[in-house]
Amino acid sequence: MPDLDPAVSDLLRRTPDGLVAAVAQQHDTGEVLMLAWMDDEALRRTLATGEATYWSRSRNEYWVKGATSGHHQAVREVRVDCDGDALLLLVDQTGPACHTGERSCFHRPLEVTRATR
Repeated sequence: MPDLDPAVSDLLRRTPDGLVAAVAQQHDTGEVLMLAWMDDEALRRTLATGEATYWSRSRNEYWVKGATSGHHQAVREVRVDCDGDALLLLVDQTGPACHTGERSCFHRPLEVTRATR
């Protein structure tokens, strides 16, 4: 398979280890589902297959979301932010996105204390 299109690759600003943050969002509701990491190859695979493919920093390998759990992410659109240091994947999520079984990885709210002026 060919490498990631150089025009796309040139848009990205990577971490020192070659990664870009990738936020998955439910395409029709706007619900933020998860954050993962991609390198050029993970992004190339995602664009080529329409299946969200990420780089696992802990396992040091690529993983297709849902390959073992069945909780797939069908990618509808990929966007690059203005600085090129983050990707937004608009997906159709099947089942929970979080490995804990929660729909979203962002299910634990923190209390915000507002300062008075």
